[in-house]
Amino acid sequence: MYAERLYVAEKSETVSRPGISRGILDISRYKYLLDLLVQKEVRVRYRGSWLGMAWTYVKPLTQFIVFYVAMGIFLGLGRGGGIENYPVYLFAGIIVTNFFNEAFMSTTMSIVGNAGLIKKIYLPRELFPLASLRVSFVHFLPQWLVLMVGSILLGWKADLAGLVVAFLAFVSLSIFAFGMGLFFGSINVFYRDAQNATELVSMIAMWLAPSFYTWHQVASQLPHWGLQIYMANPIAIAVEAFHRGFWWGSTDGSFTFASGWGLSISLSFVISLLMLAIGEFTFRKLEGGFAQEM
Repeated sequence: MYAERLYVAEKSETVSRPGISRGILDISRYKYLLDLLVQKEVRVRYRGSWLGMAWTYVKPLTQFIVFYVAMGIFLGLGRGGGIENYPVYLFAGIIVTNFFNEAFMSTTMSIVGNAGLIKKIYLPRELFPLASLRVSFVHFLPQWLVLMVGSILLGWKADLAGLVVAFLAFVSLSIFAFGMGLFFGSINVFYRDAQNATELVSMIAMWLAPSFYTWHQVASQLPHWGLQIYMANPIAIAVEAFHRGFWWGSTDGSFTFASGWGLSISLSFVISLLMLAIGEFTFRKLEGGFAQEM
């Protein structure tokens, strides 16, 4: 059904033929097709599921409980002398890293997962990973609302600077995840080892971002240059930005962040755009063989 609707939509829009596509620059011309792909992915993902979209809440809440017990109670990070309002601090980090991991893994699998459509019709292949990225955002939104409610209940006071920092860091993280997905997704068509590598990257992303601990603890164990490399990670920057936007306002304000936000956000965008360029270059180089290989 979706293949037929996509075919009709393809004929009704101005479509670039293979060989003259401008890649991600063409995406804005295919908004209707993109919406169809997002609808398809959401329906396929929850087909036969009793809980459906409720799984969007189950996973992060389960992670929160496990990590809060392990880190907050057993290791004492949530008690006196630990991290103030630790539940909000922890949950903010969890939803950011979960967004990256889902976006990265789903965009990586998007080409192989849509092999049937890719063989039947032509449309910019970047639409598939972009649709997966949008679905990841759909899943992120209710988790963010839970974070907002929790922050407000614990005395959070919003400030414009913190919200702007969090928004910009999230945009940068989305670009970074999309670039990573383009790179690994195109390679995954030819070498399925790439999808196994995504699991390792996701595990590293979860533990190397300051979601459960603070950057001060990292600084005490690393030389200065090591800390600079650690904090140049767009995932770590996004986690800290969400701490600034949705946690710091619920504390006494004594917590200090690693560096100025102007520098951190700028660095995050530079790295994310570089990753997007690398991912798109690799994708464009390999996409000619997608249909034949699958």
